[in-house]
Amino acid sequence: MKLIQNRRAATDSWQLFKPVPAEGEAEVTFTAVPAEGDAIVPLAQWQQQKDALLARQGRTGVWLDAHEGADLIAADALSLPLIALNFPKFGDGRSLSTARLLRERYGYQGELRAIGEVFRDLVLGMHRCGIDSFALRDDQDVDDTIKALEELPLAYQASVDQPLPLFRRRAG
Repeated sequence: MKLIQNRRAATDSWQLFKPVPAEGEAEVTFTAVPAEGDAIVPLAQWQQQKDALLARQGRTGVWLDAHEGADLIAADALSLPLIALNFPKFGDGRSLSTARLLRERYGYQGELRAIGEVFRDLVLGMHRCGIDSFALRDDQDVDDTIKALEELPLAYQASVDQPLPLFRRRAG
C-alpha cells in the first residue's frame, strides 16, 4: 500500500483487518488479530473484542466506515493511536465530517488516516478536514499526490488546519 503521512511518503506498519461476510448470512465475522504488530480493526470488532484488543502487545487502531459517525468512537478516541476513515466511493464525503468532528469536537490528536477511494484530487480537502495520513489507491503516484497538498496554499474558509477564515486573518 502507498502511504503518505505528514506530507511525506511513509512505510506502513499497520495491517488493516476487514470484516468477512459470513456465507449466506447478514452477519459478518472478524479475522483474528495477532498478538503483536499494529492492527486496524473495524468498529464492530473493536466494540465486541475491546478488552482482548487492548491486551495485545501491538498497537490497535479502529476504522470507521462512512456510515459510522465520530460519536460511535468518541469515548475511546483519545486512547487510540490511529483512527482510519473509509471513503468507499468518490462523492461520499461523510468521513470528512467525521474527521472534523473527531478533531474539533472530541479533541483527537492521533493519526487520522484516509482509506478506500483515496486519490490525488481529494487529499487537499481531506487534509483541511484534519486527516494527516492517506492510504492511496494503487494507481496513484505518491510524489504527485504530495504535490497536491501544496497546490493551494491560501484558502478562504476556516478549516481544521486553519481555524480562521481569510478575512479574519487579514483583519488581524
